[in-house]
Amino acid sequence: MAFIDEPLTEEITKDLRYLNLLANQYPTIAEASTEIINLQAILNLPKGTEHFLTDIHGEYEPFIHVLKNASGVIKRKIDDIFGNSLRHREKKSLATLIYYPEQKLEIILKQEQNIEDWFRITLYRLIELCRHVSSKYTRSKVRKALPKDFAYIIEELLHEQPEKINKQEYYDEIINTIICIDRAKEFIIALAKLIQRLVVDRLHIIGDIFDRGPGAHIILDTLMEYHAVDIQWGNHDILWMGAAAGSEVCMSNVLRISARYANLDTIEDGYGINMLPLATFALEFYKNDPCESFTPKFDCEKQYSIKEIQLISQMHKAISVIQFKLEGEIISRRSEFGMQHRLLLNKINYEEGTIELNGKIYRLNDKNFPTIDPKDPYKLIEEELELIEKLKSSFINSEKLQKHISFLFAKGSMYLKCNSNLLFHGCIPLNEDGTFKKVRLRDKDFKGRKLLDEFERLTREGYFYKNNPLAKQYGMDIIWYLWTGPNSPLFGKDQMTTFERYFIDDKETHKEQKNAYYIYRDDEKMCNMIFEEFGLDNSISHIINGHVPVEKKKGESPINANGKLLVIDGGFSRAYQGKTGIAGYTLIYNSYGLQLVSHEPFKSTEEAIVEETDILSSMVVLEQTVERKRVGDTDVGVELTKQIKDLKMLMSAYRKGLIKEKR
Repeated sequence: MAFIDEPLTEEITKDLRYLNLLANQYPTIAEASTEIINLQAILNLPKGTEHFLTDIHGEYEPFIHVLKNASGVIKRKIDDIFGNSLRHREKKSLATLIYYPEQKLEIILKQEQNIEDWFRITLYRLIELCRHVSSKYTRSKVRKALPKDFAYIIEELLHEQPEKINKQEYYDEIINTIICIDRAKEFIIALAKLIQRLVVDRLHIIGDIFDRGPGAHIILDTLMEYHAVDIQWGNHDILWMGAAAGSEVCMSNVLRISARYANLDTIEDGYGINMLPLATFALEFYKNDPCESFTPKFDCEKQYSIKEIQLISQMHKAISVIQFKLEGEIISRRSEFGMQHRLLLNKINYEEGTIELNGKIYRLNDKNFPTIDPKDPYKLIEEELELIEKLKSSFINSEKLQKHISFLFAKGSMYLKCNSNLLFHGCIPLNEDGTFKKVRLRDKDFKGRKLLDEFERLTREGYFYKNNPLAKQYGMDIIWYLWTGPNSPLFGKDQMTTFERYFIDDKETHKEQKNAYYIYRDDEKMCNMIFEEFGLDNSISHIINGHVPVEKKKGESPINANGKLLVIDGGFSRAYQGKTGIAGYTLIYNSYGLQLVSHEPFKSTEEAIVEETDILSSMVVLEQTVERKRVGDTDVGVELTKQIKDLKMLMSAYRKGLIKEKR
């Protein structure tokens, strides 16, 4: 019988070199055909579940809880499987055990009188749940996810059918033995973590892991252990990436924001960066300065004394003035950035305590500038230069920070195309008429997709080009531009009015004009233009953004352009929850379609464990498919189809004698 879809001999001959390499992996017709059968079968499995989160801003406790409960999916799975056979309280306890197995077991071991009976019941429930969530994957994929200590036993339990009489005793005896040899606790922990692992196939973080909240370093530690994750850089992420690269201006911005939100613990305890030089400098130059405009905002629960608040305020002002000086250097050095209007220190009348902006004179609310020379306002004094060098050394030599930033480069990008979805943090810069905006970089114009590609390339140069100082410096300057520049796709505004917000009370000067992208977000034509630019099918694709919080309590919707553009920043950060009215969104894309989950504020991990409270989440079905999506409908499916084609060519080469089997 003829081989179905047999490739032409000329086509095989052209790829003979590649096929010889492939033959090392599949040395016989039998092995190649087995792999074709395997891959063809995988194409017909349901697609894995993707979760999309954005703008976490250091809020590690709610973020980790959302990962553990899979945005409420695990609770819904428990309801689906056990229905009315378990009481509500029992379902809550089972869910909490899956989220926090180690901590919950400690409590249960102290409370349960018949612990063996509890172990037996719980193990059967966990195995049933585990069997359900693993059913959409191949045995091979599940096997790779299994914890080594219990891999064989779990695989037996998952794939056996206990209702079959021949295996009932075998199945029961495995459970009994686990309990008898005192391994039930470890086995429950392993099953709980396996369930967490299997309910989410891939995690997408659409920017802004850093700043505001107290635990960005904890979030990154968690993500580094996660089984499948990608990250689209946000403007706050790019700032830390620049600081780790050695950009002094990015570093000063990082420190200013950390001081602004009283979040120096992330700097000191998280990354081991010594703040004593900055504190000493601030006490020397701002000792008698109340620094009222620099009083930190408290988004964390940590309590500070009056003296600590005063010191943080002084540090805040000290690093802010240094930041303005360093930014002046870049603006003067890079005229192509078009940011000359942000040179403000030279517009101050230091004797009068006023500043002239756009032809209008404003009175400053703070006139104390002990480190600024009015004749040369951007010049760093000797003590500032010394301070910057010490801080820069700490950032560059922080092993943990460098490890986290390397991870962001390895798993991150400016944008991502995945399964007909286009993910990017902020915007695609547009002109007022809705066309792609041209941006000049190194004497060349870029727009649309090519602009984002060029920004990413230069960002990588800024971090990795250690042996090319000129390229590295330009790359680091570009990283700062991505944080605050008028045509930055991560920032998306014409200016960042940091100076005005600190020193001028008139809020008219605080305005920041958003890029035209945000005007056209609800326009399907704009979305279709972007899909075409990025090579996506506009009939099935979606744009998924973060960056701008959706003010749900004002009636704003995360759904734009008839569902083509989704903004899923719902306010993970406490700083935004007053505006949004919720505490974050998760977008879920499974084989049945798209679902948007909104979360209520999370109280604490301790309360979640002890009182078995969960984040209250509400789900809205955005799109539901008539036919369930399969692996063959995904990007992975495209790659598997290519592999099948190559394997068919290899089999044909074997049969034609062009390549010999290696029996």
